[in-house]
Amino acid sequence: MSIEITAWTQLQSVMSAQERRPLARATLRRIGAFARPHRARIARFVVLGVVTALLAVATPVLAGGVVDAIVTGGDETTVVRLALLIALIAVVEAAFGILGRRLSATLGEGLILDLRTAVFDHVQRMPVAFFTRTRTGALVSRLNNDVIGAQRAFSNTLSGVVSNLVTLVLTLAVMLTLSWQITLLSLVLLPVFVVPARRMGSRMARMQREAAALNAAMGTRMTERFSAPGATLVKLFGRPEEESEEFAARARRVRDIGVRTATAQSAFITALTLVSALALALVYGLGGWFALRGTLEPGAVVALALLLTRLYAPLTALAGARVEVMSALVSFERVFEVLDLKPLIEEKPDARQVPDGPVSVAFEDVRFGYPSADKVSLASLEEVAALDTRGGDEVLHGISFRAEPGQTVALVGSSGAGKSTIAQLLPRLYDVDEGAVRIGGVDVRDLSADSLRSALGMVTQDGHLFHDTVRANLLLAAPAATEDDLWDALRRARLADLVRSLPDGLDTVVGERGYRLSGGERQRMTIARLLLARQRVVILDEATAHLDNTSEAAVQEALAEALEGRTAVVIAHRLSTVRAADLILVVEAGRIVERGTHEQLLATGGRYAELYRTQFEPGDVTEAAAA
Repeated sequence: MSIEITAWTQLQSVMSAQERRPLARATLRRIGAFARPHRARIARFVVLGVVTALLAVATPVLAGGVVDAIVTGGDETTVVRLALLIALIAVVEAAFGILGRRLSATLGEGLILDLRTAVFDHVQRMPVAFFTRTRTGALVSRLNNDVIGAQRAFSNTLSGVVSNLVTLVLTLAVMLTLSWQITLLSLVLLPVFVVPARRMGSRMARMQREAAALNAAMGTRMTERFSAPGATLVKLFGRPEEESEEFAARARRVRDIGVRTATAQSAFITALTLVSALALALVYGLGGWFALRGTLEPGAVVALALLLTRLYAPLTALAGARVEVMSALVSFERVFEVLDLKPLIEEKPDARQVPDGPVSVAFEDVRFGYPSADKVSLASLEEVAALDTRGGDEVLHGISFRAEPGQTVALVGSSGAGKSTIAQLLPRLYDVDEGAVRIGGVDVRDLSADSLRSALGMVTQDGHLFHDTVRANLLLAAPAATEDDLWDALRRARLADLVRSLPDGLDTVVGERGYRLSGGERQRMTIARLLLARQRVVILDEATAHLDNTSEAAVQEALAEALEGRTAVVIAHRLSTVRAADLILVVEAGRIVERGTHEQLLATGGRYAELYRTQFEPGDVTEAAAA
């Protein structure tokens, strides 16, 4: 490797390095745990690096022998033999280079796979509160940038340190053997080579971080404005000229930093190239002077010149090895930071199954407060200086009710009263602080996650769909479902005719969050998914919110099909949708203030009747009460 290439590589590593931190033994132990399955590959990788270093030092020595043979008028056979040996070493070096790259890629990609899988699986187990606080882009960055940064520790730094140490020791030994005077004088120029790399690297790192921050800000802005709801908002309320100017201003700042960075890089590499030329001039000048005086062989001069690059390259790389190691450790620590977040929802080792057949749902004196940010999130993932310490205040106070098998219980009340919070405790998106939530008489905390998911389904008001086909969105609920099962669920959800009219039928892509479908169609798609799963307990959280009368009627028909024979908990602002519920609970400020059937609550004339009057004419209320 030439001095210039080494300088460039070192500069890049310094630029990408983050703040220095002390080596943490705990971090190193955890890295060792991830590396343990790859130890055989690591060993082969290190051995290959040592052999490559030996070959790298052998070539200059053989080249010096060729020169000596020519100058002294040696045997032609010797020259040819040495040349063939140099060629053979070059071929072997090339082969080992390819093999080393393959081992490096296998090792690095294997580590990336392990880390990404570990982080992904861990994040999947995190509570909903984690996702409501975390910026998605910051979390995805941990799975991409930081995992790749950690991978470099194995694919680059590990082999580099070993091979560079071997190369340095062998090169110094050979150079000292040839001429200790020239070797020592060559080392005098080393600070001129290394010090600028560190100082320039720090300066360029600051520019790189600023550029990265600006690029991240632009990326966030583009992500927000290029999403379907964001683009709609901009078109409705945004000012295109101002949006364009704001984006252009950010882009110009990135451009200016890019120009300054490129100029500084060019000046730095040019300066180091000059140092390289001066070092070679020293070797040729002083070595030639010794050769003319007969104290040094001509071949030794050539060998020293070639070995010089083998000396400066590993010295420079080793000088920056700590920076590379620190950078990799920071990446590992950022990955481990996510892995160290303890999920609030843990499955017990002896978790039970939901009892067979129709099941009841019961809340027994349930009390609950949302966890504070420090229990479910990281400041770096929220992109704030410090986490919000507020939280833990009780929002549900002694909630108790029971839905018998096949019954429907409706939750109504003001916005923010706690209805959705109650619904989220049933599928165990959160755990209660006191009391118990039971399905079929079993506390949900004692049930296995798979059993709970197979028994309980939920339809939310946004009707979320993935950017995938109709088929894929439906199979999420029942991967083993047949084509006939899919069409049967669509028919029962009043969607079969619509899907048949789509360009590719079941294989039509619905768009991000299902935005190619109307609100009512998205809701019916989620109901079709519910029908396909055949779950015994159903939660409907504002399933008909934000729909017009026509769409609501179609969704209600589909819901009637979905709720048949199932135990249901229904949350609704539109009281017309819960008239037929077996039990209606009025929730206010985290408490159940009224309970009864539609007729009983109207006759009482309390909070339910008040809510009903705000949605219907007085005559309708009187008529409904009389009925």
